[in-house]
This record gives sequence, C-alpha cells and structure tokens, in this order.
Amino acid sequence: MADIGNKQTELLVIGAGPGGYPAAFAAADHGMKVTMVDADPQPGGVCLNRGCIPSKALLHVSKLLHEAKAAAGWGITFASPAIDLDKLRSYVQKNVIGKLNTGITQLAKGRGVEYIKAKATFESSTSVSLSGDTTGTIQFQHCIVATGSSPAMPSAFQLGDPRVMDSTGALALADVPKRLLVIGGGYIGLELGQVYSALGSQVVVVEFLDSILAQADRDLVKPLEDRLKKDFANIYVSTKVAGLAATPAGIVATLEGKSAPAQMEFDRVLVAVGRRPNTSGFGLERTRVQLDERGFVKVDAKRRTNDPQVFAIGDVTGDPGLAHKATAEARVAVETLLGEPAEFAPRAIPAVIFTDPELAWCGLTESEAKTQNIAIEVVKFPWAASGRAISIGRTDGLTKLICEKGTQRVLGVGIVGAGAGELISEGVLAVEMAAVARDVAESIHPHPTLSETLMESSELILGAATHLPKPKAR
Repeated sequence: MADIGNKQTELLVIGAGPGGYPAAFAAADHGMKVTMVDADPQPGGVCLNRGCIPSKALLHVSKLLHEAKAAAGWGITFASPAIDLDKLRSYVQKNVIGKLNTGITQLAKGRGVEYIKAKATFESSTSVSLSGDTTGTIQFQHCIVATGSSPAMPSAFQLGDPRVMDSTGALALADVPKRLLVIGGGYIGLELGQVYSALGSQVVVVEFLDSILAQADRDLVKPLEDRLKKDFANIYVSTKVAGLAATPAGIVATLEGKSAPAQMEFDRVLVAVGRRPNTSGFGLERTRVQLDERGFVKVDAKRRTNDPQVFAIGDVTGDPGLAHKATAEARVAVETLLGEPAEFAPRAIPAVIFTDPELAWCGLTESEAKTQNIAIEVVKFPWAASGRAISIGRTDGLTKLICEKGTQRVLGVGIVGAGAGELISEGVLAVEMAAVARDVAESIHPHPTLSETLMESSELILGAATHLPKPKAR
C-alpha cells in the first residue's frame, strides 16, 4: 500500500473505462494535468476487463465452431472440436485483455496521465480521499465521473450459490454446464447464451416481455430468433422466473408462463436482466451532484452536473449503456472544459448485438416512427439477392432503410446478418449527415460486398434496385 499524501491536479477522472481513459487522454493532449483513478487492478473498465472485449473474444470462438459445423454443407468436414477451457481462458486473459490493458497503460504514460489504483470517495466538490492499493487525498479543479455500471441481480435470485451467475461470472468460464438457464432475452443474455451453446451447453432463455430484444424492430429480430431457436433448447417469452432454489443436483427454477413448464432444473443460471449505475458508495452526496429516480447522474448536453466542478459521462448518466456513447461523451466533456462550443446531441447512436447473425441499428426505428406519428418510407433488401451473401452462404440477412416520406432523408438503418456491426457505421454517417437516399445510392460501393445492400436499399427508395424485381407502383 502506498500513501501519496495530499496531491493536487487540474483534472481528476474517476474511472478508467471507455469513458474515463479517453477523457483523460483528450484532456492531457490539450495540456491539462490529469490524474486518473480506478480501483480495478488494470485499466479499461468493465468493458475491457469483464464485458465487451472478453465477450466478443468468446463470441468469435462461438462463430468459429458454428462455421466449422456449417462447412459440412460445402463438402468440408472437420473432426468434433476438443475444447481446452484452461487454454481458452488463458488466451482471452493474456492475448486479448492483457494486450489491451498494456496498451492503455503505455498510452497513459506517454501522455503524462498519472494512473492511480485506488477507490476514490468524494470529501467535497473539490477533493477525494483514496483507499485500497493507494491512500491519500487529491485536490482537483474539475472532476469527470466515469464509474460505469454493474450487473443487476434481483434479491430473489441472490442465493449465495456460485452456480447463479451474473455476466461477470459467466465470462469467467468456470466450466461448460450441461444445462444453462439464461434469465433475460436482451443482448447480454443472448450473446453469452450463444457462447455457451456453441461450447456444448443446452441453453434455455426466459424473457419476461413478449419478445426477445424488445427494443429492436421485429423484422430485424426474426432472422436472429430463427437461428437461436436452432441453437438453444428453448426460448420462453412472456414468462417470469418466480424463484430459484439451490439443490445438490442443480438450481431449480420456478417458471410462470403459458408455454413454460412449472419447474426446470439447471446446472448453472445466468441472470442478465440489465445493469445499474455505479453512483453509490463514493460520496456523491457530499457534492451538489443530483441523481434521478433511477439512480443515474443528472447531466446537461455538455455533460455538466449540478455541481460546477463535476462532470459525468457514460453508464452513470443513463441509457443507452454503451461504450462508444461513453467515449463520445468524453470528448464533449473535455471540449466543454476547454471552453469549446460542444454538446452531446447525436442523431444516431448505433446498437449492435454481436450474436451470429449480428443485429445492428441506428437512428429511428420503424416502431419508434409509428409511436411518434412520423411519416416514413421503409424498404428492405433481403440478402438472398446479394451476390456476396450467397457466395459465403449467409443469405439469412436483411438490410432495412427508413426514410422521411417526401424528402427521402435517411432517418434510420437496420441490418441483421454476418458482420452487421461493421456495416452499420455507414448508416450512422448517413443519419448524422442528413443524407438522402440518393446520396447513398449514388455512392459507388465495391462489388461483391455486403455493403452493397445499403446501396441497393437506397435504390429501392428511388424506385428499383438492380438485383431485385422492380416493385409495383406505389
């Protein structure tokens, strides 16, 4: 344990995740003296250490297993895979997480950002005390709170049994259970459910709402749902997990739903019902920062809190809880500190479900347009008409364009299919730049690629697409 005494800094950043370290680096790049504090042993936050990055590494493994199996249809047969969990865990920790941890640490040193491993607790609007690996106090002129979020675990599921896991526990990959219950049909549950399914688990998903991925348009969810119905043992929607009970043989779940059995037994349970902001336990009540009714920090468009010395970014400020949103907010907060005319007002924050097939969307969804009574034109380009999709055996995709009726301005884009997360950025750019369908249609796309489906979707708005029959007059 080290004691730094009473330290002075211009900017204190609490949290070293995808909001915190970009904020610290941006401020240092503009000449500010920056100190970054995080209780984690390594920088990167939840996203890097036990969230986005390790889950995507495991999803890559899942995809490899799926592709090896699908290769039989092409006349290429592999032997059944042998899975070495110890080696897999080690690879993810050392070759994925470890490399990125090292990279962030080196970037911090190169920019002169001091990184302190400790828990920071506010003593006032201009000071924090440190505990943990490092003790002492830090006096600051301004502070950016970027403490992120944690998995929500309802009290009814808190059995004190390691077989009941949150996402952090599931990513630890202690074993591959024969039977796995996933509570929650959102992106975390489906992504990790598909990982465990590929590794050999019989996965059952239970979702309280009447559909999985309720925030996305149903036509985009359907191709993914069709695939998951093959991968998973069962998906029960409109179903409640009324209780869990630990027995020597397994975890018994009591279910309430029309099509679900009254009880089922599992070797492990993954609770994936959302996340809660990390806003308690570090002295925010000693500042003028205010929280909303859900516990999120209240901020304005410049990411300023009610306390003039304190800014907040990322998951602690509310939905959507996405790493790239936190990074974008970091830029706004730092630019505001520098006196630049910045504000956080994106037209499109992309959402990506990294399952196979991937699902991604940005801007306005069709369901939102109906709710808001916005007049739109909607077109869909099925990947069965894409030369690239056919050539790689992935015709299960769909590209959807939502345009303003009359002007044909692009308001939203949705994609489901292989690599949708990589393709959605063109949609983000179109929405942000207020592009019209003709702008996208007349931008030459390389052939044969999946990106052409965006071009041909735009052609459909204009009247006809090259690789689809001409639609009937509207």
